Amino acid sequence: MSVSYSAALQNSRMDAVISAIDAHASVATLEICTAAYAAVLVAIPLNADPSFVRSGTPPSVLITMQGVPKSGTAGNTGTAAVARIKEGGGTTIVNSLTVGTSAADIVLNSVSITSGQTVTLTAGTITHSA
Repeated sequence: MSVSYSAALQNSRMDAVISAIDAHASVATLEICTAAYAAVLVAIPLNADPSFVRSGTPPSVLITMQGVPKSGTAGNTGTAAVARIKEGGGTTIVNSLTVGTSAADIVLNSVSITSGQTVTLTAGTITHSA
C-alpha cells in the first residue's frame, strides 16, 4: 500500500517547494539535461517570486510554472532526458523531472536540441505524490 498525506500537509509541502525555489534574491533556473545529467543542454531562467503557483486538491495537488512560454539558447547538443530546478544561488531544489513534447513535467517544443538553438518551454508542473 502506498503512503498518503492529508490535504493540509500536501498543500504545505508544495508551498514549501515554491518557497525553496524562490528563496534566493536571484531568480531560479530550470536546467534541461541529457540522461543522468551528463550535460546541461540549456538553462532557462524562471519568473521571480512566484515562479510557481499551487493548485488542485488532494490527491492531485500540483504547482504550475508561471510565465510560460519561456525560452533559452542551448549551449550543448543532445537529447533532453531530465530536468532540475535550481534556486538562484545554485542549489538544486527539485530534480528528476520528466521532459518531453507532451505528457511530461517539463514540456518543450523539441527534445532534440542543438547548440545555439532556441529551446522553448511551453509548460512546467510538479505533482505531489499521493
